Amino acid sequence: MNVSPAFGGDPTTEQKAAYQQLSNYVDGHFVNELPTSVFVDLSDTPTVNDPSVYELADRDPAGPIPVSTIDWNKINTKNDSLTWLGHSAYLLSIDDKKILLDPMLSPIASPVSFVGINRYEYNEDIMLNIIDEMPPIDAVLITHDHYDHLDYQSIVQLNGKVSHFFVPLGCSAHLVRWGIPEERITELNWWEETEYQGLTVALTPSRHSSGRDPFSIDTTLWGGWVILGNENRIYTSGDGGYGPHFKEIGNKYGPFDITLMEGAQYDQRWAEIHMVPEQAVQANLDVNGETMMLMHWGAFTLANHAWNEPIERALEEADEKEVDIIAPMIGETVLLDSELESLPTSWWNF
Repeated sequence: MNVSPAFGGDPTTEQKAAYQQLSNYVDGHFVNELPTSVFVDLSDTPTVNDPSVYELADRDPAGPIPVSTIDWNKINTKNDSLTWLGHSAYLLSIDDKKILLDPMLSPIASPVSFVGINRYEYNEDIMLNIIDEMPPIDAVLITHDHYDHLDYQSIVQLNGKVSHFFVPLGCSAHLVRWGIPEERITELNWWEETEYQGLTVALTPSRHSSGRDPFSIDTTLWGGWVILGNENRIYTSGDGGYGPHFKEIGNKYGPFDITLMEGAQYDQRWAEIHMVPEQAVQANLDVNGETMMLMHWGAFTLANHAWNEPIERALEEADEKEVDIIAPMIGETVLLDSELESLPTSWWNF
């Protein structure tokens, strides 16, 4: 594993010594604020996502997913905007700054090319090759180091285009191994914030885990991000289960103009580290989000539910709780100052 750079690096001895002073670091591992099981043994109880409940073909799209041609002219205006790149990857324009969130743009979520979780086929190739088309990126924000969020190929290709990287504690070790200079990386603990080019950036807690191999479980931190600009306040939850931290985040940083909430790739076995769509809608209410967008779907099949079930459930719950929700196509750019009230489409029913 140490031979392939995709597995990443390990925090230095000095970093580990500094982490020992933190309340969320115990015996060499980061811990959640609440007791959290990464995998719940339900061997005697069928899970909600038991394969027998669904036609397994529904776990993957029936054909290429329709995606929107990326409108670089729209992205490159001074307007605040958001462009979804599938799963949890976004290109955010805020205060004329370009921010990439969890830019996993590779065709496979894996440290090696010959085995792993393949990205869905799209009717237009808008992933890794779009890096060359991107404008200069002011910052990349990473929520945690799992392969479907922190991607070696994407980071290497972005290196010469990105001014700065913001990561949870410990994750700098991966970037340094991949050639990112230490002076271009800022690590944060939960509730720490920093000012960057006029923006306030803060790492917030989530209930999840980390690790890129069996020997590095929870040796790096995980979390969500708050990004505060002059006109818009954005929150992305990162991966994680439901918990009281959402209300704490809302009390400290809300309200948010838009929230990006994880609510897909769920199973009862992972109930404490991933939310179901209904919980994602409630989490949006907890953080005082005015408009929400569901993420963690549209790119990879990691669970047994139908690939488009999460958005259908989220729309139904949002309607029930009178929550504004948008569901743009992958690649579509939404202007944050004028298009957040647009009705969701059903592009996934192709």
